[in-house]
Amino acid sequence: MREFGYHRAYDVTGAVALLDGDTDARFLGGGTNLVDLMKTGVERPATLVDVRELPLNRIESTPDGGLRIGATVTNSDLAAHPEVRRRYPVLAQAVLAGASGQLRNMATVGGNLLQRTRCGYFTDVDSPCNKRDPGSGCPALTGEHHNHAILGASGHCVATHPSDMGVALTALDARVSYETADGPGELPIADLYLPVGKTPHRETALPQGALITAVTLPPTPTAANSRYRKVRERASYAFAIGSVAAALDLRDGTVHDVRLAFGAVASRPWRAYAAERILTGAPAGADTFVAAADAELTAARPLPRNGYKVTLMRNLVVAVLSELAEEAAR
Repeated sequence: MREFGYHRAYDVTGAVALLDGDTDARFLGGGTNLVDLMKTGVERPATLVDVRELPLNRIESTPDGGLRIGATVTNSDLAAHPEVRRRYPVLAQAVLAGASGQLRNMATVGGNLLQRTRCGYFTDVDSPCNKRDPGSGCPALTGEHHNHAILGASGHCVATHPSDMGVALTALDARVSYETADGPGELPIADLYLPVGKTPHRETALPQGALITAVTLPPTPTAANSRYRKVRERASYAFAIGSVAAALDLRDGTVHDVRLAFGAVASRPWRAYAAERILTGAPAGADTFVAAADAELTAARPLPRNGYKVTLMRNLVVAVLSELAEEAAR
């Protein structure tokens, strides 16, 4: 591991100032992803700025009835918060599905959103990887790709984003607040992650040196009837091969409002807008749910060994929406 400098920050302004203009420095939250990447040589920062002592560890109601979640709130505290469990159960379920209790105790909300892909070629510094070394190539295209992207990928990268929390937050239309040396900013989570295109190494739209300070959930009554379902290759904690975050509001058997996002199928949490358009105003039933899933998955471009994800996601969407419809009808 490369030697590095270490600073502990106690206020947001000071933390941002320590990174201002330094492209070789990183913020350190729980370290559950960054430290692993440092050990393997994927990340080699010269300086770490520890942000765990910043006053960003609270979950508070907003004036309009939403929730504001500080960036250093741990995943464990987020999943256990009574208002999250009551009003946004899809988020609590996604966090609990994401990692073991030990990791949840360390991992932070801000860090979770910025975790990097688990593609084996990315984490192996002896392999070419356009995300790690732009222009070197993407061996996953012809190599091991059974758990890689089927939506939104490009010939430059087919890696998937690993966050379960991010999928739920995408379905909930969360907004991400950040601080820079020039002042505060905010992004819809749908705009946080950049399309792969020709620059897979550019993963987010955050300005250089930006520090995530909070995630805000809007007041969304539909979210009270919501669910996160994750499929993985083993029963113990593992990254998804496919996941769905869904929220459903039915009125007299008709879909009044719906939120739908997919995980483990693209380089970012995938908001299923095409499926939502099919569902809204339609009768809640298996035929509608299948049509909605197919409308979204029409854009899928699977590789030779990950085509199973199309069928998996179709079945997952139908199963989750059917369960939510049954609960709403009780």
